[in-house]
Amino acid sequence: MENVLKYYEFSEFKKDNSEAFSNNEIAYTELNETHYLIFEKELDQYNLYVSKYNSRSEIGFKKPLILELLVSNYDKSKPEHRLAIKQYLN
Repeated sequence: MENVLKYYEFSEFKKDNSEAFSNNEIAYTELNETHYLIFEKELDQYNLYVSKYNSRSEIGFKKPLILELLVSNYDKSKPEHRLAIKQYLN
């Protein structure tokens, strides 16, 4: 999973204080000024979301304006999971 996070330039994981991700740790990468892909680290699994915030500084502190689950329990060995990221970042 570390390779995926580095390859797509996700941030370091930080604790979510917005309660949007149940106070789990999150990492994000920017799609544009207001849209982001977010990985939520929930125990030993990762969930991938697309989200919208007014600014990057709100991530982890305020609830997103839009939050859509793309992949539950992300597994980099599954092509459909890899495609979920590629459709946004390539």
